[in-house]
Amino acid sequence: MNLTQRIKNKAISLGFDLVGVAPAVHAPHAEAYRRWLANNYHAEMGWLARDPQRRNNPRLVLPEAESVVVVGLSYFVLNPPADLWADPSRGRVARYAWGLDYHEVMLPRLRELGEFVAAETGQTAQRAYVDTGPVLERDFAALAGLGFVGKNTLLINPRMGSYLFLGEVLVNASLDYDEPAADGGASCRIGPPGESKRQGTCGNCTRCLTICPTHAFPAPYILDSNRCISYLTIEHRDSIPPELRPLLKNWIFGCDECQEVCPWVRRYAAKLPSRETFLRYNPQVAAPNLIDLMQLDEAAFRERFKGTPIQRTKRRGLLRNVAVALGNWGSPVALPALEQARQDPEPLIREHASWAINQITSK
Repeated sequence: MNLTQRIKNKAISLGFDLVGVAPAVHAPHAEAYRRWLANNYHAEMGWLARDPQRRNNPRLVLPEAESVVVVGLSYFVLNPPADLWADPSRGRVARYAWGLDYHEVMLPRLRELGEFVAAETGQTAQRAYVDTGPVLERDFAALAGLGFVGKNTLLINPRMGSYLFLGEVLVNASLDYDEPAADGGASCRIGPPGESKRQGTCGNCTRCLTICPTHAFPAPYILDSNRCISYLTIEHRDSIPPELRPLLKNWIFGCDECQEVCPWVRRYAAKLPSRETFLRYNPQVAAPNLIDLMQLDEAAFRERFKGTPIQRTKRRGLLRNVAVALGNWGSPVALPALEQARQDPEPLIREHASWAINQITSK
């Protein structure tokens, strides 16, 4: 068994669902990324525009880099009961946040994989990242044959869909490289070493583009973060634009709508739910009661969401989102909690609570 095969076997033994290897070359879509930045589609995520040349070239991150080992980990969890998932008095949370922070799960495994490569090769230079490092990870995932980039800009694996965490290890070892997915998703290599290929492409499908509540796709393969519900509810720190608030419906942390309608997800992912124990459906996490959330103080927020991705929004961001969802629900039952929130010390919460009250009382 050669070195590349041993590395892939190790990745699978660590619990990853997909693994592929790409050369540490200039990212194939670096120019498209530059145009995306020039159009300000990254919104207020300034770190994405910081030193883009470094993000486009792994050797500016690790000069000795020869290869990029890319892994995928499924986070698909089966749908909640329909009556609960459609209840407007409950918030919706994107699937990836239905458990502990995935960075804390994946990074130790990636570092162990890097240590394995070092032990096998005697080459110690390496870097491991899980979407926080200066690497265009979907480009390299496609280059490593893990899938194709869909019109919703997400990596789609034809066997597992798009509910995938991606990670990579830059290593200074020359390895055997996988066949890349061609532009448009010509083909991709999936699963454990030796598994056969399955062809994949978006074809003429535009379901993800048309379902987006905020019309965040100005064109196929282009996402305008300024309008994306995931951006607005997580990364955006200030007021949500009033014209977009009704379109958020009851999403309070992230959004999965462009994935939920994807034929690749519907056809295959439901047959292969994640094996990971840190992700489990719990109605108090996936679809929490909005009024209960609106009454959380700082201590209760920290206790409830400790160690989860939802911590990222802080209390001010989450309750801002909850207020919008309550306004979209439109029930007078929410008014007492919103009136209380209108007295909150945090101006952002007060503003959105006032908007929600007006939405309810003006009907």
